[in-house]
Order: sequence, then C-alpha cells, then structure tokens
Amino acid sequence: MGLNILFTSVGRRSYLVEYFKTALNGEGLVHVANSDVKSPAFLVADQTVVTPLIYDKEYIPFLLEYCKRNGISAIISLFDIDLPVLAKNKNLFLEIGTQVIVSDLSVIEVCNDKWKTCCYLKEHDINVPKTYISLHDAIQDIEYRRIYFPLILKPRWGMGSIGIYEVESIAELEIFYEYVKRKVANSYLKYESMTEFENCVLIQEAINGQEYGLDIINDLTGQYITTIVKKKCAMRSGETDCAVTVYDDGLKSIGSKLANMLHHVANLDVDVFVSREGTVIVLEMNARFGGGYPFSHVAGVDLPRAIISWLRGEKVDESVLKEESGIMAQKDIRIVKL
Repeated sequence: MGLNILFTSVGRRSYLVEYFKTALNGEGLVHVANSDVKSPAFLVADQTVVTPLIYDKEYIPFLLEYCKRNGISAIISLFDIDLPVLAKNKNLFLEIGTQVIVSDLSVIEVCNDKWKTCCYLKEHDINVPKTYISLHDAIQDIEYRRIYFPLILKPRWGMGSIGIYEVESIAELEIFYEYVKRKVANSYLKYESMTEFENCVLIQEAINGQEYGLDIINDLTGQYITTIVKKKCAMRSGETDCAVTVYDDGLKSIGSKLANMLHHVANLDVDVFVSREGTVIVLEMNARFGGGYPFSHVAGVDLPRAIISWLRGEKVDESVLKEESGIMAQKDIRIVKL
C-alpha cells in the first residue's frame, strides 16, 4: 500500500527525508513543508510546499487542504513550536484520513516547557539539575550557598543553542538574565513565552559529568519498544556533532521509565548527564526526532521503516530497531545550491 508522508517545519533535516524515501522504497512520496522556501530539505523531497507561519490562523486550514489534495497518510513535525499546534488539531486531520504522528498535548506541554519538565521529573523521582524560574530565588540561594557558580541560563521554551549562556558571578547573572529575555522577545520563542514572559528564563546549576543522548522509541499507540543510548563526544550549536552508541542498562532503564510515564508517540529525544559520582540527571526532553537521531540510524536503527510498517498495520521485527554498540559517527558539513 502506498503511503505519502508530509514533514512540516522540515528546515535542514534532509537526512530524515532521505531515510523515509528509502523506507518507502518507491511505494509513496515524501512531501516537505516549511514557511521559508530557503530550506535545504526541499532539494531532496518528492514534493515541496511553502506554508503560512505556524501561528497564522490559516496554517491548519492550509495543511488540511494540502493533505486532502495530495492524499497525505501521515504528518511528522520536526520543530517544537509546531508540535502543540498539530497536537490540538489531530482529530481534524484524522477526519480526512491523515494521521499526525505527534504525542498528546499534555506530553508536548511537559517537554516544550523546561520548567514543567523539571517539575514533572521531580514528581516522578527522577533527578534533574537544580533549577530556578525566579532570579530573586536564585540569587538568594547563591548568597546562602545552596547553589554555586557556574550557572546556566536558558529560555524556558526553546531549542538548539538560542539564548544559552554560562555565568560566573551575580553581576553576570543579572545582566545575562535580561539579555536572554530580550533574545526571546526578538525570536520565534516569543510565541510560546508570551503567556509568562516575566518567567521565560531558567537558571540551572551546571552539571559536571558525561552527557548522553537517548532515543526512546514507542510505537504509534504510545507503547514502549526500546531505548538507544549515545555517548556524546562533541556538540555544535546545541546539537550533537559526534557520538558513539553504547549499551548501558541504567540509561536504558531510565528510557523505559520515561516511556511508560509519558506514553509519547514514536521518538522521544532526551539529554542526560551522568555525574562524576554516577548519578543520572535528566536535562531535557523533546517529543520529536532530535538532532541526535542520525547516530542511532547509522548504528542500524531504522525508525522511519518502523513508522511506515506501523502505519500499514504491520508488525515490526525487533531487529529493525536494534542498535549496534560502539558505532561512532560525526556530522559533516556540506553546502547545497538552493
């Protein structure tokens, strides 16, 4: 049975387009959408379309009409800001025969809001960095020696490396706190932050230890399948640049616990630290394909193929989502003519 897949907010994720084209093996088309025509992934897709902005009132009607006209079987978004908008409208797409591969809105809200992430994980006895939403409270705890520099400032809602800074003193903390707020106000992050702009910056302790990325995979009904663990060797612009797959029972156990708590759909991209003392600390969760997924794919995991099979109602052999340990990979830089 032929399937047509639509990626929204596709940006530069050309590799995912290629992975899905391979998985479809000619039995369907990969469509990609973005609000900016200058999207490198447009060069490798079967069909392309420029959409209204995500928060435009015409965004969902535009996508619905496009899906009907092109027989789209499933939508996959690659952008955090897009996820809650699609999650709220899943039923409208189902009515026209299009499945939106996105977690429930409650899951998206926990993952997109880093303050809610910390609160949710603490409630479930999962370690998180000491985190503040109030500048006053952070400074008070610094003065009472309950937290120490360096500290990390980051947008409460955000992705990549936008507005992330390390500070070493109260003076730097106060200056960069206001600076991050201005960065948020002048970027796409303003849309999710507008309801609580005065509390749109988080202050976190810096964790010393080894960072790992987890691909926690559920099926399309939210049932847990597996966790892929990648030891991060290098970072660039907030994304994993070099990593190696490893087998770690403790981190796989964390993956299983998170999957059974959230019942997310498909991939949950999670960043964790293992401290020098061996404590596992969960930093962030993204309810989508993350920038670290290619390292799992290179190691033999084929989530696109699994998703295609699930959409067809087929059983997926465990070998499709089985990683080979010890596979190191690094992202390359290439230039494409638009």
